[in-house]
Amino acid sequence: MTKTVFIDGAAGTTGLEIADRLAGRSEFSLITLPDGDRKNPARRAEALNSADFVILCLPDAAAIEAVAMIRNDSTKVIDASTAHRVAPGWAYGFPELTAGQHDALAGSTRVSNPGCYPTGFLALVAPLVAAGILSTDARLSINAVSGYSGGGKELIARFEAEPDLGFRSYGLSLNHKHVPEMQRGAGLTHPPLFAPAVVPVYRGMLVEVPLGFDAPTADAAFATLAAHFEGSPLISVRRGEDSELLLNRNEDATDRMDLAVFSDPSGCQLRLVARLDNLGKGAGGACVQNLNIMAGLPETAGLRL
Repeated sequence: MTKTVFIDGAAGTTGLEIADRLAGRSEFSLITLPDGDRKNPARRAEALNSADFVILCLPDAAAIEAVAMIRNDSTKVIDASTAHRVAPGWAYGFPELTAGQHDALAGSTRVSNPGCYPTGFLALVAPLVAAGILSTDARLSINAVSGYSGGGKELIARFEAEPDLGFRSYGLSLNHKHVPEMQRGAGLTHPPLFAPAVVPVYRGMLVEVPLGFDAPTADAAFATLAAHFEGSPLISVRRGEDSELLLNRNEDATDRMDLAVFSDPSGCQLRLVARLDNLGKGAGGACVQNLNIMAGLPETAGLRL
């Protein structure tokens, strides 16, 4: 049976990515509003309440408002904003995070899609904390660079209008809105120190977590990550042997994520690196993966593999 989907915020970057992945799929039918009705409360409420699935690609306040407009018990919601990522009653939309997360999402009516940076960080760190390789009271740092499309239309316009801009470091107040979901998702006592940056690449990102141990730990870390993601159709794990990692200006769209464990010869110093598409596994692709799971369909249907 065909299910209806309403993307609230369909004209934004993430909304367009989702619609592209749903195009031509017979399992879903998109509910769309004319441009003049997208901000009409009555028309939005009608669409929100008539859809089997709603995907919110909105600023936080607008996402909260949209959820409040749903007056029935049947519409299922996936929120791509940060509004509900640590909110009670919302399942965290990272199916590979724990052994039971996939099933939890399949039975949920409210799912909060992870952020792009937290997706990389949690994939690298959460399994190591669960295995006891990293202590819950570890003080971790994250160095990350993302393509500018992650900042939406405003940042896209800025980078395209300023061709000399080569590197933009931000979050310097150390209160980035992704930190709470990183801390909670990894089960950490202390918030990690997050150092994000944007580079003149449209899509793609590298998320790095440097670690130091008193004893050789690289083999155990790699084995833990490899075992955790074994059989995943979207996440691969490898021992890093590259001499450098690059982001190209025109990266191909992908919904996969590659995890690499780099280490010094002693195995005591590690650089854990996640490479993913900030618009794919970091946003639109993850939304569609969660939609597939909630609808009881193969989780990779429509994804860029």
